[in-house]
Amino acid sequence: MELDMTKGKPFKLIMKFIVPLVIGNLFQQMYNMVDTIIVGQFVGVKALAAVGATGTIMFLILGFMQGLTTGFTVLVSQRFGAGDTEGMKKSVGAAMLLSVAFTVLMTLGSTAGMDGLLRLMQTPEDIFDMSRSYIIIICMGMGCTVLYNLMASILRAVGNSRIPLYFLILSAGANIVLDLVFIINFHMGVAGAAWATVISQGLSGILCVLYVWKRVEMLRLERRHFDPDVHLMKVQLSIALPMAFQFSITAVGTIMVQAALNMLGSLAVAAYTAASKVEQLVTQPFLAMGMTMATYAGQNRGVNAYDRIRQGARWALMISTVYAVTVFGVIMVTRHGLIGLFVSENLAQIEQYATVYLFMCGSCFTPLGMIFIYRNILQGCGFALIPTLGGMVELVSRAVVAIIAAHSGNFAGVCMANMSAWVSAGIFLWISYCILFRKIVRQGHF
Repeated sequence: MELDMTKGKPFKLIMKFIVPLVIGNLFQQMYNMVDTIIVGQFVGVKALAAVGATGTIMFLILGFMQGLTTGFTVLVSQRFGAGDTEGMKKSVGAAMLLSVAFTVLMTLGSTAGMDGLLRLMQTPEDIFDMSRSYIIIICMGMGCTVLYNLMASILRAVGNSRIPLYFLILSAGANIVLDLVFIINFHMGVAGAAWATVISQGLSGILCVLYVWKRVEMLRLERRHFDPDVHLMKVQLSIALPMAFQFSITAVGTIMVQAALNMLGSLAVAAYTAASKVEQLVTQPFLAMGMTMATYAGQNRGVNAYDRIRQGARWALMISTVYAVTVFGVIMVTRHGLIGLFVSENLAQIEQYATVYLFMCGSCFTPLGMIFIYRNILQGCGFALIPTLGGMVELVSRAVVAIIAAHSGNFAGVCMANMSAWVSAGIFLWISYCILFRKIVRQGHF
């Protein structure tokens, strides 16, 4: 089921690879939405706000780890594209060792500093305890999330995007069942939602490990592949750390937005949470396109096929733009029903807030798609600096608008922070990609 993306028509390869990713990402978001829906309907608006208030912290911590695991596997895709099986196995072994080390450090650090971070974000007192309970459990179970992300990234690096999808679907079903049991039957509140997420992520990770061991001989490692290779690990860290910091840079900006939002009260937080869940669901194809282009660029980088990378980039942008325009129209037509899924009280006021968010952010889906395409192409080729600079552009733009919104107490201003970040970073990465690849074409090599 492995896919060699160095041969064949780019459009067909992209579509073949991306469809399982889109479905998988949608399932992952759907069971995250189930957490939110069940919490909002059966625990209350304050519980919904409590879960939402931790979203940016989850993005900061888990996004950092996702950036690391993705970065650790860039060499895997490059060596797979080059046909270097032994080098690929060594890269996988090193990625596993590094992932374990960072998981331990991040778990200890995040749980120890969580109270201070929640206070720094000005989390409302009426939801503070629930927010803390939810995010501490998520952090304690970080290893489960990292396990799935790493194994899924390894499989995708060799062109297999279907198996992670199948196990994610099973995980989604388990999460829904556990949500219902823990929240409705056992009355565990937001803690039940957190435990359901951790357990289901762990299940999908274990299934990926078993599949690789039994079915993917090229990824079946021996003890020697785990021998620490300092040079190899330095190379992987040089790729992965900028990718991880890029996630963190983006997360810092969203934390500033969340802090500005928290000053508007729990109803505004609940509305933002509901609307952002809708936005996160419909923008999963952009994330999937980014993952696709990282693998596509990485494999073609392994054989120095830069013209194929440019062709793939053009097709990716065309597909992403068509989707962006279409989905914006759909969510604006169906927004009333979508928001109603999440809340059972104060619906009119929450819907008014949520509509503002969906309109403002939805109108900028095209530059958001550009961010994922060009950032992941550059990262897949091993260029770490430009994506990091793109993250800085995104941070500065989001932070400036968020600070202004915090002082003005304007909900629309909070929403505009995301708009400005997407537009500025999307344009920056597009221009940087064009300049870099023109230089590569003139020189004839990477």
